[in-house]
Amino acid sequence: WSQVVSEAEKIVGYPTSFMSLRCLLSDELSNIAMQVRKLVGTKHPLLDTARGFVYDSRNNLQMRGLVILLISKAAGPSMADRSFQHNMVSGIYSSQRSLAEITELIHTAFLVHRGIVNIGELKTCDGPLKDMQFGNKMAVLSGDFLLANACTSLAQLQNTKVVELISSAIGDLVQGIYYENSKSSEENCLTDDIGISTWKEQVFLSHSALLAKSCQAAMELAKHSAEIQDMAFQYGKHMSMSHKLHSDLQPFVKESDTMAFSLNSAPAVLHQEFLGREAWIKQIRELQEAIRAGKGVTSAIDLCRSHGNRALAALERFPPSEARAALANIVYAVTRFP
Repeated sequence: WSQVVSEAEKIVGYPTSFMSLRCLLSDELSNIAMQVRKLVGTKHPLLDTARGFVYDSRNNLQMRGLVILLISKAAGPSMADRSFQHNMVSGIYSSQRSLAEITELIHTAFLVHRGIVNIGELKTCDGPLKDMQFGNKMAVLSGDFLLANACTSLAQLQNTKVVELISSAIGDLVQGIYYENSKSSEENCLTDDIGISTWKEQVFLSHSALLAKSCQAAMELAKHSAEIQDMAFQYGKHMSMSHKLHSDLQPFVKESDTMAFSLNSAPAVLHQEFLGREAWIKQIRELQEAIRAGKGVTSAIDLCRSHGNRALAALERFPPSEARAALANIVYAVTRFP
């Protein structure tokens, strides 16, 4: 995965791992970073999130922004309007680069907001109450700051359709996280009897909508046709779904007893459908091994590859290029299993 991303960054001529650097190095966020140091010694999630931005290059790869830049370059300039080609650098419009940064800022803002902890469920080992409350305040304020910067930059694009698309993606994210939070207290307990169709709807809202609509918005900024915009949307949607499925499958395809897994992951949901609710409850104590040995894992792998194939099919509408090949390689990376 890291090699695929590294090669793709060379194609777009833009180090996406530093995509949000201008914002992250602002005076306001520098002050926030100084305050976050007070959380050292606690188990507040904001500390891990902040540490990941600085130290963890593997998880800090700006995948969404990179995909937007790649699909912008793959599509090229619109045949309908070539008057703005002088604004292109490495085959990408400056407005599309701005959109890639905006998308990453939105994703980062929601990542920070997800780190807010439920004070009522804290344990003594998590850290002093006042520090955890302070961490929550910092998570809210820093997330809001990033989101406000993203919205300001979005308005500066001066394209109402793009504003509508990204605004609706933010709404989708809020709705998706609401669904997640409604089950968060039951993460390791039995949850509602959901099927794979419900799982797909929830994952689209919380994981796929932002990238799908950002890819579509990138095509709108270049004044591409509705057909090209839809193909870009389809690629973003199905690549994100494959990426989430690939992540869900890791505890079941890797031989490791230490990897945690969610009962709302795709293999678990599919296993429940095949097994039936009553038998599912009886097997709960042996769940991970049961899923690994059952049909849930193979079905989830098939589903991951199905979404990957649909993403590749959407790419067929774009002319052959290095950028298109890089987008295809990203799909191959998230649909490959041992």
